[in-house]
Amino acid sequence: MSFLSGGDVVTAEADKERWQLLSRIVEVRSPWLSMIGERLRDATGHEFDYWRVEKPDSLLVITIQDGRLVLPARSYRPGVGRATLDFAGSRLEDPGTIAETTQATVRREFNLDRCEEFVSLQQLNGTGWDVDSSSSSQRVYGVVAELPRELLIAEQSVGACYPATALGARELLGELACVQCRVLLYEWLEQNR
Repeated sequence: MSFLSGGDVVTAEADKERWQLLSRIVEVRSPWLSMIGERLRDATGHEFDYWRVEKPDSLLVITIQDGRLVLPARSYRPGVGRATLDFAGSRLEDPGTIAETTQATVRREFNLDRCEEFVSLQQLNGTGWDVDSSSSSQRVYGVVAELPRELLIAEQSVGACYPATALGARELLGELACVQCRVLLYEWLEQNR
């Protein structure tokens, strides 16, 4: 069941029928996202103003080094108005480039000169998860990258470390405010029972 403007409810039965696009109210495009307002008609003839955001997909990286979950330094997030602890992350233009994007993300997030090879790279979800299927086209992909023990990460580039165990991950959950990061960590816990 979905709610649209004005509190109208779209039933599962109406969802089976194809919706008709009547008009595009507004479209705002930028390099980071596009916001689109549309007027739609469902199979019952009801018309709705529906707003959605088109964004590139995201890649989140759980980094493990020497038996520890290692997170990059806290970063200021304009959306919530504070610095938060998050997994390394970036935009993912092509799901076929996950390995390359993971390397570039880890280098950038931890301020590394190099990061050519991982001890292991595990993709947690093959198809990506819808971030908000109601109003966004964005999907999030998650990977676990085990960094070589000898790879030196500067202290100022590390936001936190936790044991790479179920207990350490549960402690980290108490620090993570980002829903996407939390879901990724839960998935890692589930897959490593």
